Amino acid sequence: MLARPIFIANWKMNMLSRDAAQYVLELRRLYKAADSGLDDTVLAPPFTILSAMREQIGGLPGVLLAAQNVHWDDVGPHTGEISAPMLREFGVSFAIVGHSERRQFYGENDTYVAKRALNALKHGIRPVICVGENLADFEAGKTNEVLKRQLEAGLENISAEQMKQVILAYEPVWAIGTGRAATAQSIESANHFLLDLIKSHFKSAVENTRILYGGSTSPENIAEIIKVDGVGGALVGGASLSPTNFWNLIERGRAAVV
Repeated sequence: MLARPIFIANWKMNMLSRDAAQYVLELRRLYKAADSGLDDTVLAPPFTILSAMREQIGGLPGVLLAAQNVHWDDVGPHTGEISAPMLREFGVSFAIVGHSERRQFYGENDTYVAKRALNALKHGIRPVICVGENLADFEAGKTNEVLKRQLEAGLENISAEQMKQVILAYEPVWAIGTGRAATAQSIESANHFLLDLIKSHFKSAVENTRILYGGSTSPENIAEIIKVDGVGGALVGGASLSPTNFWNLIERGRAAVV
């Protein structure tokens, strides 16, 4: 595992600008009280408050912004979408692509995920490519089959050099928002399978590959999860909506790898 884990707070469709301002204010207080850095901490707010967030995180060293999605074209007739150049104007450094909720509820498929990731890279935005199996596939023992299909499609046309900028997020769909996190054994198995796949395609990039875990992470279980071989951080959903919970999760996660 890489020495310093990365934690991404995916706020999903939550927070108005006033909520975000209060959140950052509290995060700033916790940061100063603890006298520890926030390096490798990423906030993924809704598109509507990215501009405000860029200003609010000033003075919080190491805190970066992520988008919850990105389109594969720079301009065009794509109502409701947002492009990589638009995101760059907001200072966005990362973009989540292929999140299970996008796949499950909005028709996102492997082809679109690949195109979104590639265009993010084109504009200097690091894609966080999400992969993971649903409950039926998990119970049928098809986890590796699903991961292979999603990863190979998601990395299509990405070069070995570009792969160094890609972050993966393993998020078993059946664990997202359910309070039921995957076991350490199942997470490790999935991570090793993903790393073996990457090695077979990009031998020179596998050492730099970071795999996050997403799926009902919390301050209570993060230490166990972060110790799993191959886990390089967490993509945090519900637990990130409280700045105190998110800060506690970060601190416990970091302490577990010291």
